[in-house]
Amino acid sequence: MRGDYLDLDMPAHVGALRDGGTHFLTDAFRASRALASDNAVRAITELTEFRGGSTGRKALLAVEYDGGDLPTDLFVKFSRDFDDTGRDGGRTQMAFEVRFALLSRTPGFPIAVPKCLFADYHEPSGTGLLITDRIPYDANGIEPHYDKCMDYMMPDPVGHYRALLGALGRLSGTHKAGRLPAGLVDQFPVDMERLSVGDRVGYTADQLQRRVDRLAEFAVAQPGLLPANVRSPEFLRRLRHEVARFPQHEKAIWRWLAAHSDYVALCHWNANVDNAWFWNRSGHLECGLMDWGCVGQMNVAMAIWGAMCSAETSMWDEHLDGLLQAFTTEFGAAGGPALASATIKQHLVLYVAIMGLAWLLDVPSYLLRLLPEPVDDRFDARIADNEQARSRLLMMTNFLNLWETNDFVAALDALGALDD
Repeated sequence: MRGDYLDLDMPAHVGALRDGGTHFLTDAFRASRALASDNAVRAITELTEFRGGSTGRKALLAVEYDGGDLPTDLFVKFSRDFDDTGRDGGRTQMAFEVRFALLSRTPGFPIAVPKCLFADYHEPSGTGLLITDRIPYDANGIEPHYDKCMDYMMPDPVGHYRALLGALGRLSGTHKAGRLPAGLVDQFPVDMERLSVGDRVGYTADQLQRRVDRLAEFAVAQPGLLPANVRSPEFLRRLRHEVARFPQHEKAIWRWLAAHSDYVALCHWNANVDNAWFWNRSGHLECGLMDWGCVGQMNVAMAIWGAMCSAETSMWDEHLDGLLQAFTTEFGAAGGPALASATIKQHLVLYVAIMGLAWLLDVPSYLLRLLPEPVDDRFDARIADNEQARSRLLMMTNFLNLWETNDFVAALDALGALDD
């Protein structure tokens, strides 16, 4: 397929990339201006396909050049997976990732991202190709890769989240300051509901209350998997009553989140620590971010939840204010308008409400099927060694803990008249 941006025929799978060989890579890297016209890819020394993530196929690529100092160890991401219709169905997620990769080549880009050597996408077919440098985890001063929802294995979690939130704030603030090319930024319209990743018919109040009933069953069957405050009968009765308030107001909440323009900026929607890398520079922890499939202009509360939804619940309870300060400080230092942490919290509560009700109240049914017998805690191997299980459980716990420790209904009422 010929790409929409660089007007080059690009391979849609690893076999086609292998057939294109050094000739295609030379043309591709020259078209993206990563490679000078008097330089060329001389040899391919590695091309190993693997499956990872939720969409497309990936490959490790290593090359040699005639000269220069471009990265030689590369990562290849295809939007397509022709052998798996489910994974192939997510191919459109690469559209914005390609746009962001091209934007990231802007001189002085404010945060570290994988260096883009080629990125293009064919909109009608959903065929895309991204080639970047490969992050050398646990080498060259870069820390090891940290798995999602396993922050208890990470040294200094607060410091790492401070670096992560700071990077998000720096990117968003740079955008709000008008310091990114307008023609490229305009390719990221404000469409926050798109970032929910997957369409789902909204639940009715009755359906949500039945899911809270299932949560109550889970709390009795697996008490070791939930903190005491979110498994208490008092909270579950309150939650069952309050969830009924939200379905009719979802569209109004989305409009309200978009209406606060100072708080809407270009950012990463899914900046969990597993989509980051960290290194120490002169005693200061730095953070780079990858996997930009869900990038766009969004209310910054969405980016903060995306970064922290997989953090330990204690991080929310003990360090949220400091982490919001890290975000707003970098946001302002990059040229963005002054943001109030209290307003971000209000936005966060409402966003977490609609996201949690849409996606996380199904978790108890999933875990009850997975775990027919009680387990002591979430560090049991059946949870800890299963990324899907541990991620769903911790994200649901964080959602419920935020609901228990905040007045979600008061935040909803503060919107005033909601006229859908």
